[in-house]
Amino acid sequence: MEAAVRMTRPAEPEMPQHRSLDPAFAIAPAHLWLRPLALLSGEAARAARAENRALPLAGGTSAFVMVELLGRLASGEVVAALGSLAELRQWAERRGGATAARVASQLEHLTAPRAPWAGFALDRPLIMGIVNTTPDSFSDGGEFLAPERAIAHGRALAVAGADILDVGGESTRPGATPVAPEEELRRVEPVVRALAGAGLVVSIDTRRARIMVAALAAGARIINDVSGLAGDPESLAVAARSGAAIALMHMQGEPATMQANPTYSLASLDVVEYLEARVAACAAAGIARSRLVVDPGIGFGKHAAHNLEIMARLGLMHALGCGVLLGISRKSLIAELHKAEPKERIPGSLAGALQALAQGVQVLRVHDVAETRQAIATWRAVADGA
Repeated sequence: MEAAVRMTRPAEPEMPQHRSLDPAFAIAPAHLWLRPLALLSGEAARAARAENRALPLAGGTSAFVMVELLGRLASGEVVAALGSLAELRQWAERRGGATAARVASQLEHLTAPRAPWAGFALDRPLIMGIVNTTPDSFSDGGEFLAPERAIAHGRALAVAGADILDVGGESTRPGATPVAPEEELRRVEPVVRALAGAGLVVSIDTRRARIMVAALAAGARIINDVSGLAGDPESLAVAARSGAAIALMHMQGEPATMQANPTYSLASLDVVEYLEARVAACAAAGIARSRLVVDPGIGFGKHAAHNLEIMARLGLMHALGCGVLLGISRKSLIAELHKAEPKERIPGSLAGALQALAQGVQVLRVHDVAETRQAIATWRAVADGA
């Protein structure tokens, strides 16, 4: 019994020392980022906004009163400062020029309502249910390898409350080896076709342009790419032509080796800068920002301390002006904190999901749909009544 509840404490990441938000504080504008802090909900948010002390987070009902200003010096050192919105505006006005323009742009991205994505208004949390048609996924490998079982599982997740069904035919767990494209296609195509044919919203979880094309032809409406449309030279063009909604994820390295030695200056900042570059690459290919959500990629080339720091700063992702997707369901981060097998990690998965919702995340990718739906309903009722 003692071993079953043994807790571990991941090593602390290097954290920037917060400085004063005064005229001497300077960051190159291109490397300046704002993270919303002091988040409010319910009546507190409405009152603070009426008094002009707070701004809405991503156009939703939550509001933020303070910001953390993050960035890099020319040396590469990560620096940070904390301040109220009034202090931020005063600082930006004193700095002027490109700095003031960057702050204004960041505040616009943080506050603007998100456009509908994949046909869904992002004014409530969406649940993306996981349908793995693989023999080796970390949690349910082999359970839904047969197409008829995967189809039945997808239908059950939809009944339980999944808005989207994310079908994948290649495991990207740490240490996984690539699957031949022909095998990946054999696994996913009949499942996508059946679920989409039943009128369900299907996402294809793949890094390959060939699989994207086939899945979209079979009825998929979303491309969910763990490589951020960078894993296949044809992916950007395929995504642009398709008109599909897209989830761009951050991954450092490849699944087979990504956990060997991941390194970051500050994980959340490195991730948001990578995703900014991918959003820009999409724009250059003709993909509008409104078609995108971004995913920081918990567990993909990140140790536990990196994952926890990213989770603490999830609000930073809103500065990209896109919806935010998070997948923490049953992941090894939970076992790092409380030893448990994948299917025993539902409480930790829900805790991570609620922490993400409190920071404005709009899409949750999960195994346990019914449990997540109940948790969201309770969280929303409490938050709205505060």
